[in-house]
Amino acid sequence: MLEPSTELLKQIALGEDSVLELKTVEFSGDRITGPHRNSMADELAAMANTHTGIVLLGVDDQSKAIRGVPKDKLDIIEAWLREISNDLIEPPLDCVIRKTLITDADGGEKAIMRIDVPRSLFVHRSPGGNFRRIGSSKRPMRPDVLARLFQQRSQARLIRFDEQTIVSAKPDILEASLWRRFRTVLSPADDQEFLEKMKLVAQDEDGILRPTVSGVLMATEHPEVFLATAYVQAVCYRGTERNAAYQLDAKDITGPLDVQIREACKFIERNMRVYAVKVPNRVETPQFSMNAVFEAVVNAVAHRDYSIYGSRIRLHLFADRLELFSPGTIPNTMTIDSLSERQSARNELLSSLLARCPMNVNAIGSQRSFIMDKRGEGVPIIITESERLSGRRPEYRLLDDAELKLTIYAASSPHGDDPG
Repeated sequence: MLEPSTELLKQIALGEDSVLELKTVEFSGDRITGPHRNSMADELAAMANTHTGIVLLGVDDQSKAIRGVPKDKLDIIEAWLREISNDLIEPPLDCVIRKTLITDADGGEKAIMRIDVPRSLFVHRSPGGNFRRIGSSKRPMRPDVLARLFQQRSQARLIRFDEQTIVSAKPDILEASLWRRFRTVLSPADDQEFLEKMKLVAQDEDGILRPTVSGVLMATEHPEVFLATAYVQAVCYRGTERNAAYQLDAKDITGPLDVQIREACKFIERNMRVYAVKVPNRVETPQFSMNAVFEAVVNAVAHRDYSIYGSRIRLHLFADRLELFSPGTIPNTMTIDSLSERQSARNELLSSLLARCPMNVNAIGSQRSFIMDKRGEGVPIIITESERLSGRRPEYRLLDDAELKLTIYAASSPHGDDPG
């Protein structure tokens, strides 16, 4: 990215290219009449789909002259850009909007608006369709090019999504108290060397060191700031219907992934029923095996597809069942029927990091020392322990080839109480 003003002036003098777009701004009163909102959205999305770049508003693309924008209109332009990024681009585009002073050819100082557009983790669609940037112009993507881009930015890429860098973040957002827990006696003494070796940071395509997706998910207190849907949405309902009127408890569970796992299990433990009978001594029967619940939540958090924008893990607790929705299809060539027999990890790096996190859940019956063991025992535990407790086998379903749903049935009350 170009930072010094002198370097930016040199680039303006050379004109537009793949990473620089120049535009003048026209007003009618306080209303922006040019460029058109849809056209601006197409330009921003095309750049995000292609390469990290800069858009400068207030510079003529033909003459390269710095026209500037009225200083009293800067806030109007900023609001206009925010609306375009959030409302006209799908998924919404995260870019940096800055008001900048720059020197024109006569030595005067003029205000322009600078938009730093990162190469996105996602494929963006704008009002005109799906665009990419070729040289100084945008071009619609042919179906084969679009399919290839989706593949590159999905689980099938050579560099897995959980190892991708987040270009809007800096390494100092990673909290030492969180990443130091992954150190061992064999780890490099140098912090940066250690972070790179663990792939918590990596160089982006411009050679700048950035946090990776896994770094943000495991070593920041609020990963949802950079990955908006990286949390668990938990809801407990009274009865058996998904109805807001019957909602008993709800929580958006955020934090590092190991914290999300712990808090999701606590949510279920807090809201499920525990039945007690005297035969002759008191015997307690929970609705759900917490060991099975733990394995289910770990699988959802560790194996979800974090590249899918707008989808979060959903945990719905009813009187008669638990439903857990995890974004993403089944990895590789696995099927629903083979889940209990085969092992495949979508997020290898995340799985290895969770395998270094000590158990933080009271999962009764678990023999784990660490959150993940990577032996593929999770699904068999979910099935056998849940079926033993409730008499019903848990069910996995793939919804629209985009979301995996697990239903764990609750144990019935020994008193014959109605689940509602």
